[in-house]
Amino acid sequence: MNPVDRQPGERVLFVHAHPDDESITTGGTIATLVANGAAVAVLTCTRGELGEIIDPELAGLSADALTRQRESELRAALTTLGVGDHWFLGDAGARLAGRAPRRYTDSGMVWGDDGRPLPLPDVADDSLCAAEFGDVVADIATAIATVQPTAVVSYDADGGYGHPDHVRVHEATAQATAVLGVPFWVIVPDAGASNTARRVDVRPVVDTKRAALRAYRSQLRLDGDTITHPGGQTEVVTTLESFERRGRHVPPTPGWAGLTRSGKVTTGVIAAVLGAAIGAIATVNHQLALTLPSGPLWVGVAASLLVISALLVGMRLYFGSRIPVAISAAAMLLTIGLFAMVGPGGSVLIPANFAGWLWAYGPIVIVALVIGWPRLSFPARGSMGGSPKSKESDPQ
Repeated sequence: MNPVDRQPGERVLFVHAHPDDESITTGGTIATLVANGAAVAVLTCTRGELGEIIDPELAGLSADALTRQRESELRAALTTLGVGDHWFLGDAGARLAGRAPRRYTDSGMVWGDDGRPLPLPDVADDSLCAAEFGDVVADIATAIATVQPTAVVSYDADGGYGHPDHVRVHEATAQATAVLGVPFWVIVPDAGASNTARRVDVRPVVDTKRAALRAYRSQLRLDGDTITHPGGQTEVVTTLESFERRGRHVPPTPGWAGLTRSGKVTTGVIAAVLGAAIGAIATVNHQLALTLPSGPLWVGVAASLLVISALLVGMRLYFGSRIPVAISAAAMLLTIGLFAMVGPGGSVLIPANFAGWLWAYGPIVIVALVIGWPRLSFPARGSMGGSPKSKESDPQ
């Protein structure tokens, strides 16, 4: 089902990370859908608490007052676009049944040296990116079940320009729509759209889109068709909004960066225990050999080296990070080192033969290669393009 359908009775759910996102990237499509008789609902995942302020008259607002201001701006923009159904993620209707309502807050971001957004070094515990991924998926799925849409629209895998909240919203929405079997459309810049993209000409409703953008007094300034963000970044009000259908696939589990603090601690403990256990078991069995006329065939040490290689490479691929690999490797090498210590009667587990020397130094070489290899991960999310942004602020 196309995200824009001229048949009344269609229901489309737009899932966005912060207030103003729905108007900047999909405002024209929302207004077009409403004009064509479709029912439109919007799910906003945070209240944009960490976005900067462009209006100097609002610069002194407290955190609570700024949150109320942005909620008010969002309501005004949605009213202008004709949207009657709106939820914040975690509220009733967008919260898994049986769980108390919760508020997901803005995760924020900083600009990296390459001009790409990066997560804040210390993300708040109640932020969207710090929440358990499964909780976010369950709450978005609940919103989908509440709306019963014929199509869901959100960001592409890059989140439009890489904001951590946008990327998390894409990942969770992709998972929720895949599980529920609902068509999922992603927003793409027209320059990067394929021949199969659905392009929506929003010129007939561009005045409505401009009016919705003007509601965001704290977050942007509109001069004609130029949007100015707090850091001075500018972009043109688009009159062509493009979308592509994504397949019903379950996205990869977020790696180490997607884990919460407790998740990282738990994963680190498991990695250490696993590394120590494999180090101990492999040390005990590395001397196994088949007796051949030409001499012993050291199958034990070969299998042991293969097992630890598979473990460490697998962890590096799965988590996309050296940290859990280093934890597991440290525990493994420590265990092997302890077993290699010479006691009063001499070392029994790692004797001074070919297999013993190979087992004493082989794991060190494997660890160095796996950790030191420049790139060892699943293919990264590709950027869909977009104009460069200033490093001074987070426009959301």
